[in-house]
This record gives sequence, C-alpha cells and structure tokens, in this order.
Amino acid sequence: SAVVFPNKISTEQQSLTLVKRLLAVAVSCITYLRGIFPESAYGTRYLDDLCVKILREDKNCPGSTQLVKWMLGCYDALQRKYLRMVVLAVYTHPDDPQTITECYHFKFKYTPNGPVLNFSSKDRQSDSPISCADTKKASILLIRKIYVLMQNLGPLPSNVCLTMKLFYYDEVTPPEYQPPGFKEGECEGMIFEGEPMYLNMGEVPTPFHMLKVKITTDKQRMENCDESILKQREPDLPLPVLMVAGDEAEESQHVKVRAQICTVEGNH
Repeated sequence: SAVVFPNKISTEQQSLTLVKRLLAVAVSCITYLRGIFPESAYGTRYLDDLCVKILREDKNCPGSTQLVKWMLGCYDALQRKYLRMVVLAVYTHPDDPQTITECYHFKFKYTPNGPVLNFSSKDRQSDSPISCADTKKASILLIRKIYVLMQNLGPLPSNVCLTMKLFYYDEVTPPEYQPPGFKEGECEGMIFEGEPMYLNMGEVPTPFHMLKVKITTDKQRMENCDESILKQREPDLPLPVLMVAGDEAEESQHVKVRAQICTVEGNH
C-alpha cells in the first residue's frame, strides 16, 4: 500500500503533498474511529510503521464520496495559499448545522519558504532549519495522538451529520473565489451542545508550511480519558458559543473571515 511520506521535503511541492496527505490521514482517522462511515469507505495506508485508514469514494456510501470532494476543495485552496482553517463539525439535527456536538480545527500557515501544517497553540520560534526527520517525527506524533484520543472518547450519538467550513486569508483570497464543492457561507459562531472541552493535538512544521490541529468535544466524552493523554486548554470564550472565526485574537485581527459550507449525513 502507498506510503504517506515523500522521501524528502526540499521543495514547496513536496511539502504541499505532505500537508495534503496529513490532512487526509487526520480526517480519515477521525471519521473512521468515530464510526461516521462504514469500513467499506476506507482503504489502508502506512505512516511509517503505523497502519492508517484513508477515506475513499464508495458508491454505497454517498457521505464518504461527498467528504472526499470537500477534501479536494480544501486542496485547491491550500495550493493557492488561500486556506487559513478547515473546521469539520459534527451535528445531530439535520436542520440545524450551527448546533454542534464535536468539531475538528485544522489551521494552516505558509512560511516564506513554503507551507506548514500546524497543530500546537504556540508558534515554533527557531532559526534552525526544519529537517525531514523533524517533520516526520511530528507527523507521526500528531496522528498517534489523534488515534489515542479517538479510541478513548465516549461515542457520538447514533445519527450524526457532518459540515465543513473553510476560512481564508482574505488579504490574498479573491472575493469571488469558491473552491470546488463549496458555496459562500456565513461566519457566525457555532453553538455547542453540552460542555465543550478544548484539546490541542499538536503541530507539524515543514520548511514551507505549518499545520495545527485542535479538537473540541463534549466534556462527558472525556470521562474515560487519562488526563495525561492531552493537555486540556481553558476555553477562550464564554460557553457554550464557539466563535470559530476568532478563537485566536492575534490571527483574527487582520483577517476578515469568510466561511463556506456543505452538509453530508454520516452513515453508522
């Protein structure tokens, strides 16, 4: 089976390829272990010695096909350096996608040399060049942390839907830009059902990109989790409203956020 890592990350294109693959692995891992799509919607790949499931188009599972198309839209915005954040959210009422029960944030930064996939709360402050080994180590750590968390979280409700919002760096993104599969959306906050728990999963740097991943889940689903698994973070805003557009003031000061949304029902 295909592997995730390129042999080296010395060009922007190699870095972009890795960041796309990491996003695919993370989204696939989350949806697989949360039971959102059936086994038939996944293939198998290897991240070093770690066997991972990768979402694929499955004619018997329209939801997985839709999510794959969303991912291609993310890739389009990523390679243009427009994409700032992807929010994948789980909700339980088909007519109310703004009230969510779990969500996953993927933040992207583009370094002067290229793109980075960033998973931590603080920027890496270092003048030393980032080696392929550093990137590989951070990537494996990130995916392992997601795996451990997903395997220990309490289950989602039996019938859930997914929504995806994309946020851009508006100073470089044309106002009329729409990636394939998305439409213009509102950037209001989401209402969280229950008591949200905010979890920083980590950060993956390359010489060209940075990726950060954060997860928000219901505190009750954390009952079986060892607190040492992940550092818990206090919410930035009063509960239970999650303003995904401005969760980090230093990022949102100069960025007018635009969101785009599509909806798909999960299959249990």
